Amino acid sequence: MEIDRAGLAAFLRHRREALQPEDVGLGRGQRRRTSGLRREEVAALSHMSTDYYARLERERGPQPSEQMLASIAQGLHLSLEERDHLFRLAGHHPPPRGTSSEHVSPGLLRILDRLNDTPAQIITELGETLRQTPMGVALTGDHSGYTGPARSFGYRWFTDPAARQLYAPSDHEFLSRLYASGLRAVATLRGPGSAAARYTEQLLAESEEFRAAWERHEIGLRPRETKRFVHPHVGMLELNCQTLVEPDQSHHLLVYTAVPGSESHDKLRLLSVIGTQSLSS
Repeated sequence: MEIDRAGLAAFLRHRREALQPEDVGLGRGQRRRTSGLRREEVAALSHMSTDYYARLERERGPQPSEQMLASIAQGLHLSLEERDHLFRLAGHHPPPRGTSSEHVSPGLLRILDRLNDTPAQIITELGETLRQTPMGVALTGDHSGYTGPARSFGYRWFTDPAARQLYAPSDHEFLSRLYASGLRAVATLRGPGSAAARYTEQLLAESEEFRAAWERHEIGLRPRETKRFVHPHVGMLELNCQTLVEPDQSHHLLVYTAVPGSESHDKLRLLSVIGTQSLSS
């Protein structure tokens, strides 16, 4: 497939100008004279330089890679149909859809963009983190750097002792059973050859604890109503977790809240002040 530079440039400009700052969680500011996003804002949302993005809108520069296109699609909050169109304009075949897709729907992104003061994250059905709010990072750490099977929190739970440090020791046994039960459900649903099946095989080979939990043949375990976190800066937090599911891609938006007036509620407010500072230091 060949790149359609004129079509790509026109499509990018149209989508950028159609988005308002508040659509992507940005403030409008007092000096904004035109509607729509600025090029530098789209570039920041897409994790690339302003110069690189601007050249695409000017029908210049190299053919963008699939990784760059995926970042632009998320930065512009494109639907799956719009994402696929973007890839074709740039001379690439669109990525697969379904549960293996990591393209977060515009609806979930719009909700996440409005939760800056709340711990929240978007994960796949295998517990791979796709997006986190700043407070989500402050609560559980930055999960964006993991690669391979370690992107799955359930996999890390059984293979990386550091994954358990945020959770009360008295909850570890139940959480091991919960993650084994959840992986069994996904592996059965997706079948042989799926990522869930591969993770299962790896964990059976690598973790004695997982083998013991797997041999219980438990299915359908549900998370407890209250999750307990042992945070290194604010101590014990008892939080409720609300879940919103995007069914087409099995993405889950997890939102953590505390009962107003509770000690955990006060600690969340403290974490909102010190979280970013402690992470950056």
